[in-house]
Amino acid sequence: MTMPEPFPKTSAAENLDRWAERIQRGEARAIARAITAVENGAPEASRLLQRVFPQTGRAFLVGVTGSPGAGKSTLVDGLIAELRKRGHSVGVLAVDPTSPFTGGAILGDRIRMQSHAEDDGVFIRSLATRGALGGLAAATLDAAMILDAAGKDYILIETVGVGQEEVAIAGIADITLLLLVPGLGDGIQALKAGVMEIADIFVLNKADLPGADLLEEQLREALERAASWPGPPPPVVRTIATRAEGLDKLTDAMRSFLESASLSGRLQQRRRRCWQEHIYDRVRSRLLASIAPQAGGADTLERLAEAVAARRSDPLEAAEQALAQVFARLPQNLFAEAVLDHLGVAVNSLEQAAGFYQQALGLQVSRSETIPAERTRVAMLPVGGSRIELLEATDPDSPIARFLAKRGPGLHHICLRVPDLTAAMDRLRTHGARLVNETPGRGAGGHRY
Repeated sequence: MTMPEPFPKTSAAENLDRWAERIQRGEARAIARAITAVENGAPEASRLLQRVFPQTGRAFLVGVTGSPGAGKSTLVDGLIAELRKRGHSVGVLAVDPTSPFTGGAILGDRIRMQSHAEDDGVFIRSLATRGALGGLAAATLDAAMILDAAGKDYILIETVGVGQEEVAIAGIADITLLLLVPGLGDGIQALKAGVMEIADIFVLNKADLPGADLLEEQLREALERAASWPGPPPPVVRTIATRAEGLDKLTDAMRSFLESASLSGRLQQRRRRCWQEHIYDRVRSRLLASIAPQAGGADTLERLAEAVAARRSDPLEAAEQALAQVFARLPQNLFAEAVLDHLGVAVNSLEQAAGFYQQALGLQVSRSETIPAERTRVAMLPVGGSRIELLEATDPDSPIARFLAKRGPGLHHICLRVPDLTAAMDRLRTHGARLVNETPGRGAGGHRY
C-alpha cells in the first residue's frame, strides 16, 4: 500500500515566503511590488509585512521637510551621494501630491534623482498622498518597513512640503531635517510653533542667497528663546545642495544626533511613540471597518448627512444615532464574556510541529518569540479569530519540559481572554479551582495570565 504524499504548502503562502526572501535579498522588483501592495491596501500586504517585520528595526528613518522651493529633492539627492560615499545603502520615499487624473504620484522627485538609478545600493520610490494630511502618504511607514527589511541603512522620507501642517513626519522619523531658505519668508515661518518644534536639525539651504546671514541670526535668536528642547537647541547647518556644499557637515550632524539619541534612550522612546500611534491607527481603522455595516451602511450615513445638511439635525446628534444603531446590533454580553484566545500545544520541536500544521492544515506561523521567564519558545499559528501556540522548552527543567516528560506532546492549556483578570481569578477561587500562579505572570506578547 502506498502512503499518500503530504499536503503541499499552499501556493499563496509559498509565494509570500519567496516574496519576503527576495525583499530581504534586496531585489528591486520584489521591493517595488511590495510597496505597491501596501500603497493599494492589497489583501496580501498585511501578511507580507508580518513575514518581513522581524528583519526590521535596523534602518534609520530620516525625515526631510520644508516649504515648497526649499530644495528638498536636491538636498535628498546630495545626501544619497554622501551616504553612499560612506558605504551606506539608502532607500528614498518621496511623497508627492496626488495626480487629479490618475490618483498616482507626480514623479518629479524621482526624475531629479535619476543619477542614482543604476546604483544597486539605492532604491527610490514616489508615494502619492491620496488626500492624506500632514505631508505624508498613509502607507509611508509600511513602505519604510519594506525598505528596512531589504537592508537599507538609511531611509530618507521627503514630505510634500505644504507649510505649517508639515508635522506628521516627526511621528515616524528617527530624525527630522527642516529646510529653510532665505527670501521665502522662512524667517517668519521658523518662529512659529509646530514645524519649528519638530526639527532635530535646521538646514539653511541655498545659503549663497542674499539674506542667509539674517535668516540664521533670526533662527538662532528664536532657538535661544524657545524652551521646547530638553537639551541644547538643534544645530543649524548651512548647505548649497545644488553644489553639494555642506552635505558632509549635515551628514556628520545627523550621525552625531542619532548616536546621542541612541545612547540616551531618546531614540528608543521616539520609536515606541511611533509604534503606539501606528497601532492605534490600525485599531481605529479595523474598528471603523468592522462597525460600519452595523451603523446601517452607506444608505444610513447618507440619510444622516442629508438631515445635517438640511439643519434638521446636527453632527453630534447624527453621530450618536449611528453609534446607537451599532450598539443595538451588538450582542449584549460582547464585552462581559470570555472568548477563546488560543490553544497551547507542547511539542518537542517547533520546526517539525510547525511543518506538520503547515502541510496538513495549511496554517502559517505568523510570529515566533522566546519567553525567558517561562524558558519556552513559542510559534503562533492564527486560526480565524484565535490561534494555536506551539510551545518548545528551552530548558530541561522548564514547565513545558516537565509536561513533555510526564505526558508527551499534546494540549498543554486552553487560554481564555477576559476583560478583568482579577475578577476572573476571584470567580475561579470561589468555585474551588486551584490556581497554579496566585500572582499573574507575563506570557507571549507581554499579556498577563
